[in-house]
Amino acid sequence: MRIISVWMVGSTRSGKTTRLVEQFCTWLQAGDRQQSPERRQRLYPHQGEPAVLVLAANDDNRRELRDRLAAATDGKYPIRAKTLLGFFQDEVTLFWPLLLQILGLKAQFPVRLRPETEQELATRLWRQQLDEIPRPAGVSESRWVRRLLDILQLAANSGTAIEDVGSILAALEEGQEEKRAEGEKPRATSHQPLATLPTPDSLILQWRNWCWERGFLTYGITTELYSKYLLGDPYYQQHLLRRYRYILADDVDDYPAIARDLFEFLLDRGAVGAFTYNPDGAVRLGLGADPEYLQGLAKRCQIEFIQPSSIALADDLATPVVELVTEPLALFSLPESVQAIQTISRGDLLRQTADFIIQAIKSGQIQPQEIALIAPGLDAIARYTLVEILTKHGIFVESLNDQRPLTSSPIIRALLTLLTLVYPGLGRLVDRDMVAEMLVVLSTRREAGKQGIGSRGKRAEGAQGAEGARQVTPYSSQVTIDSEFRIPNSEFQIDPVRAGLIADYCFQPHPEHPNLLPATTYDRWDRLGYAASLAYAQIVQWIEDQRSQQEQRLLPSPIVLLDRAIQKFLWQGSNLPYDQLAALRELLETAQHYWEIDARLRQSEGIDTPAHITIAQFIQLLRRGTITANSYPVRPIGTASRAVTLATIFQYRSSRRFHRWQFWLDAGSPLWSRGGAATLYGAPLFLQHRFGRPWTAEDDLSADTERLRRILRDLLGRVGERVYLCHSDLAANGQEQNGTLLSLVNSAIPVINNG
Repeated sequence: MRIISVWMVGSTRSGKTTRLVEQFCTWLQAGDRQQSPERRQRLYPHQGEPAVLVLAANDDNRRELRDRLAAATDGKYPIRAKTLLGFFQDEVTLFWPLLLQILGLKAQFPVRLRPETEQELATRLWRQQLDEIPRPAGVSESRWVRRLLDILQLAANSGTAIEDVGSILAALEEGQEEKRAEGEKPRATSHQPLATLPTPDSLILQWRNWCWERGFLTYGITTELYSKYLLGDPYYQQHLLRRYRYILADDVDDYPAIARDLFEFLLDRGAVGAFTYNPDGAVRLGLGADPEYLQGLAKRCQIEFIQPSSIALADDLATPVVELVTEPLALFSLPESVQAIQTISRGDLLRQTADFIIQAIKSGQIQPQEIALIAPGLDAIARYTLVEILTKHGIFVESLNDQRPLTSSPIIRALLTLLTLVYPGLGRLVDRDMVAEMLVVLSTRREAGKQGIGSRGKRAEGAQGAEGARQVTPYSSQVTIDSEFRIPNSEFQIDPVRAGLIADYCFQPHPEHPNLLPATTYDRWDRLGYAASLAYAQIVQWIEDQRSQQEQRLLPSPIVLLDRAIQKFLWQGSNLPYDQLAALRELLETAQHYWEIDARLRQSEGIDTPAHITIAQFIQLLRRGTITANSYPVRPIGTASRAVTLATIFQYRSSRRFHRWQFWLDAGSPLWSRGGAATLYGAPLFLQHRFGRPWTAEDDLSADTERLRRILRDLLGRVGERVYLCHSDLAANGQEQNGTLLSLVNSAIPVINNG
């Protein structure tokens, strides 16, 4: 019997992935029936010849899909689920010798560049052009470089040759001119044009060729290598067809255009596919996804419309909510499942929302893991306020894919300061305030039964010699420890006040060899107390030991030093909080990657850069606030897994989670209807159905309306019981909020109304 490809269409949480898993089991059972009894008895009947290509939209979904497939088959079959980019990376690495032959490049093993390293190296390569060519008004150098790299990614995802990028940007500039002619000021999300660059495609070509020569792979370069060179090679095509007879692709509405090229190649040559598509999805539209082009695969498949097995809250809410937003005069009323929390100031809104959650949890109405706080954008103030209030009441908060700079964590800043005190030539990168903060962080003592402290140095008041310390506080360094720094069951042996005194009197600045002098250098060292003096002496002695080993070349690399410092001062045989552990892992992975790239550059360029210069560049990279790639994901366990979810709209929709209660923060914000950071510069011009056409103000309005409709229907499909619209009349900057969702707020039942 001939097997037909299946195109499964369904709304959010309608059971599309479950149907996909069922299809997988059906294929495997059919394959087992065609095999001999001896082969069916093997634990892995398909080992050595995997027949199914399993793809997911992102890594979180990939892990969940893999686990569901393994459970459905009782672990009898090897499951290799990948994201589309992960599949490209594996294939490019596996067939790298073939690519070297096709491109005529020097034989060397490929090395992947993380986004932060990609931007750093591109900035160095383009340094002369960046200095000579004036940048567009209001665009920083780092943002400018990021745009060019994003254009390379968009071009690769759409199958566009880099040589054609110039014409695409010309069309984008034409659309900007139309907006200005209509008197509309281009929004921040649309950015200023790149017309000041004579040939932006030449810079992108220069960067791509530079990476090719050194074996560097970025996301964009990997995608281009696969789609343009590997997929079209007859030798590779033979291997691809031999390995995959079936395709399972979940949430293809989040896939780029080149995914269809891959799928059609396999389908044209006898492969069979099962695809799931969510009309209310398209989370990554604006980041390279092309759902309308992918939808063209449906004509090659048998279409199945998946209906939800149970009635969700979205069934009752979707129509009135969308109608109230798009047609404010529509005669719809919201049910009791939608309520509003309204205040005048945003600070009151955050506090009252947190208090409402605390009361609901303590009264037993709901569990923390059943609550999601969702916002169009989360600034540091909102994140800190919510986390601080909830954690004080023993309620954990999980920030989804928290995209904050590594140096926002005090333990990371302390470790970077430590590098400047061990390696020579880094004295200009350290000052007294940094030293004081380092002393506090590294003097953490972990003991059972001790209560953690905050950032205000409250323990100083009860410590030995505190009275004298308070008297000299105005003359000590202004020490600020991040107020999010909380270490359960811990205390600081050197509190911020004493750390300021030590930094003032015992830190010896020097451009080459900054030094920490003995505590007795301070003539009133008795004010420090025994515990602080002992802890300080241990830190000084450890630094001296590492410095001595470094001079004797017994310290292999800064990564080893960081690992030693973590074990000596932070780990101490105890369990670190999840957020701190994640930050430390991210630092070590970032550092390891940075020195791996440095070693490749030294080899390819034939240069011998002094070690302290590389370390200085690494420290400056992190201190500039660069967002590094997330460390390998490890999910929290125990009580930390029973946490309230805090996320932006994009993060929450990408995670495909479900909660009983949702709190929509800043419901009156205009950001709900805008793409914001989830839209790359020039992305609409790379969509296949309107490729290269100018993007006008009318297109902006239409895209915003459609995006908001998808967001509302998707979020409502992920809530079980209630939606709380959290609105303050004034935003954080004091401006009045009159966003698109304000009509919903006014129509909802007020549970808290201090307006």
